[in-house]
Amino acid sequence: MIPCTAADVASRLAAVRGRVEAVERAWTHAVEVVAVTKGFPEDAVAAAAEAGCRSIGENYAQDLLLKEDVIEATGVDVHFIGRLQSNKVRQLAHLVTVWATIDRVSLIDEVAKRVPGGKILLQVNATGEEQKGGCRPADVPVLLERACAMGLDVRGLMTVGPTGGSPEVARRAFQTVRSLFDDYGLEVCSMGMSGDLDIAIECGSTEVRIGSALFGQRPAR
Repeated sequence: MIPCTAADVASRLAAVRGRVEAVERAWTHAVEVVAVTKGFPEDAVAAAAEAGCRSIGENYAQDLLLKEDVIEATGVDVHFIGRLQSNKVRQLAHLVTVWATIDRVSLIDEVAKRVPGGKILLQVNATGEEQKGGCRPADVPVLLERACAMGLDVRGLMTVGPTGGSPEVARRAFQTVRSLFDDYGLEVCSMGMSGDLDIAIECGSTEVRIGSALFGQRPAR
């Protein structure tokens, strides 16, 4: 069981949305909240849906497959937000709504093969941290061109903020990705998690990925 009730999740979701609305920013667009259920049992998916979340985020193929029944029962959209291996695309094609971590040509080609017209986000590594997925900002034009040529629906860009970095480091990274997003006229700029969503919203995020602020501490794997 998740360490909170469905009512708790609803209350916490309202608090997250309050944080979003409280940020001073130059944009008036709505900000989507993706409930990150990775590492939590399947009742987290049910609680998120009951609280009004339309989308969940999952990182691991095996965990996602174990939640298939509750995903189908609730009708939530699934964003795959973990490091994606090409050989997992076929297994997950029937469950994933948005492939949010596309960062190389081989993944573009595999998703196009298994999910023609599939929705993707290009993941950008704007912090230069080697342990993080994502392409270099300079590689976005090439990947965007390839994805469009392969018939994929490139919804936008995604990035992960710095690990343990200062707010200024996070701000620079988010501003880099938002600038690319603007350059190409995309729809989704997915930036910000529980710890840095305020800076991400300030920088123009249209979507935040929230786990612990909704469900509490993630169980150890």
